[in-house]
Amino acid sequence: MGIIGWIVLGLVAGIIAKRIFPGGEGLGIVMTALLGIGGALLGGLVASLLGLGDPIDEFWDFSTWVAAILGAVAILWLASALEGRGGRRRLV
Repeated sequence: MGIIGWIVLGLVAGIIAKRIFPGGEGLGIVMTALLGIGGALLGGLVASLLGLGDPIDEFWDFSTWVAAILGAVAILWLASALEGRGGRRRLV
C-alpha cells in the first residue's frame, strides 16, 4: 500500500473511530489521519502477535479496515484514560 493509501486509510479509520469512541472531537484533519495511521499500525501489530496474519497488506481488504479502526479506537481509549488520570495540563 502506498503513502496515499495509508493517508486515506488513516483519515477514514480515524473519522470512524472518533464516531465510535467519544473524546477525539477536538482533533483536526491531520491529527485524525495520524490517529488512523497509528491505529492501523497498532491493529496490524496486535493481529500479527495473535497469529491472525498480516491484516495491513491490502487497501480494500476487510481485515485492514477492521484492524485500523479497532487500533484507532484503542488509541483514543488510551488517551482518554491517561487524560482522566492526570488531567489536562495547559502550558500557558
